[in-house]
Amino acid sequence: MINLALITLVFLSLGYLSGSLTPSIWITRLIKGVDVRDAGSGHATTTNTIRQAGFGWGALVLVLDIAKGFLPTWLALHYAPAIWIAPLTAAAAVIGHCWPVFAQFRGGMGLACAGGCLLAAELLAFLAALAILITLTLTIRHGARASVFTGILLAPVFWLLGLRDIEFWIAIAVGAVLAFRFLIDWNRKYRELWLDREQPS
Repeated sequence: MINLALITLVFLSLGYLSGSLTPSIWITRLIKGVDVRDAGSGHATTTNTIRQAGFGWGALVLVLDIAKGFLPTWLALHYAPAIWIAPLTAAAAVIGHCWPVFAQFRGGMGLACAGGCLLAAELLAFLAALAILITLTLTIRHGARASVFTGILLAPVFWLLGLRDIEFWIAIAVGAVLAFRFLIDWNRKYRELWLDREQPS
């Protein structure tokens, strides 16, 4: 029991520390000499990186953010002694992304990182989550609210699609974090929805 608790702590720490890596902050500082969080949405996100450093660097941030959710979740799925450790590790990674210890706990919103967690479990789960997010964003026309509902609906939709193995539990874990995180932007007004720009007051 002690060993299991210790191993669980190790995987949770791995997830959180991996999620706490902040490529959007590092890249914008390196390329533009600015903090990505000082403009736009105020978050360390791919969209903010695109706004400040361009699509190429934003694409790199997207890949790295997916990877930092994928890696710890994949390791937990393959090497943790209990299957339930993987969803907890995934949630820890997304929490680290949103509230990173390496960046004064001011990070991103968790979508790409959560996508990486789901990708580690099942490609179809990743694609299904992406489809839910895109559909809701195009329907609601509000990125934050669409993301809240995506977090809430991930697990129920997975169940209906027959995705009822570990990806279902990962969806519950990361979906809860996403829904909570995006509530902060529930009333955000957008000028350009895709690039997450606020309307001038």
